[in-house]
Amino acid sequence: MSHQTGIQASGSVKDIFVGARNGQYRLLKIVIDNEQLVVGSSRQPVGSWEKDYDSFILPLLEDKQPCYILYRLDSQNAQGYEWIFIAWSPDHSPVRQKMLYAATRATLKKEFGGGHIKDEVFGTVQDDVSLNGYKKYLISQSSPAPLTAAEEELRQIKINEVQADVGVDTKHQTLQGVAFPIAKDAIQALEKLKNKKLNYVQLQIDMKNETIILANTFDTELKDLPKRVPKDAARYHFFLYKHTHEGDYLESIIFIYSMPGYTCSIRERMLYSSCKSPLLEIVETQLWMQIARKIEIDNGDELTADFLYEEVHPKQHAYKQSFAKPKGPAGKRGIRRLIRGPAETETPSD
Repeated sequence: MSHQTGIQASGSVKDIFVGARNGQYRLLKIVIDNEQLVVGSSRQPVGSWEKDYDSFILPLLEDKQPCYILYRLDSQNAQGYEWIFIAWSPDHSPVRQKMLYAATRATLKKEFGGGHIKDEVFGTVQDDVSLNGYKKYLISQSSPAPLTAAEEELRQIKINEVQADVGVDTKHQTLQGVAFPIAKDAIQALEKLKNKKLNYVQLQIDMKNETIILANTFDTELKDLPKRVPKDAARYHFFLYKHTHEGDYLESIIFIYSMPGYTCSIRERMLYSSCKSPLLEIVETQLWMQIARKIEIDNGDELTADFLYEEVHPKQHAYKQSFAKPKGPAGKRGIRRLIRGPAETETPSD
């Protein structure tokens, strides 16, 4: 998510990592299975790292399935053997799989030990991660030549990782937004809402077809709004908020992103989070809908009349605290004087 995915290495994998760091393995293929990092395959050294490279790595790469490859070099640093970290994300793999592996990448590095990783290679085709591709990567790292598309993508991922987890209350989008197609009836419903022919539109993501579809357009008053929020699934809501403010009657469109915490699967959380910004961009720039407020909630019970009013019309603190002149030292201060010029002398008082 960084938006962290919550995926961790199993206990057996951590034990294998210990042996790997001590030189027991040449290669580990790591995959995500049942929301855990597991070892999909492993190999022990046969020849030098260059002789083993292509014959060990290339047969493990699947055309439509991302994975991670940890490959041990023969060189060592202060912490032990040095490793190459390969993030394999083929072009034809499902978007949600690409997102899941990209978001879990930092976790795997942390579990294995970042100090052991000498180089990181990102690949979408085998040529990117072959021995020849790795050597080209090393050359590109030492020269100012333009980055390839795969290397640029890796650079962007690294930038996002640096921005992740800067504070417990800090929210960052680790992955760039994914613009899923929006169903025709969903677009039509949003147009009707903009023209105030509807007062509520709910959208959901079709996980199988990777599209944003219309969930419902139930007639919804403010008192009904909490009941529209599912307790076990994420949704996007557009609500026509009718209210008065400072004597004026207003009708404001509010966007609500509801995500009921960890009752949703990791994939669902990631997809809804990543599709939100592109969806809003389309609604605001192509449908020309003016959204007064964007709200994120995890429970429909939060949507009270007071909550919505304060979100749309936050209280303004216009006054400023007057400056209080600090008090001088306690006790007798003597006679007040104007600033004297250098030629003046003080006349003692009687």
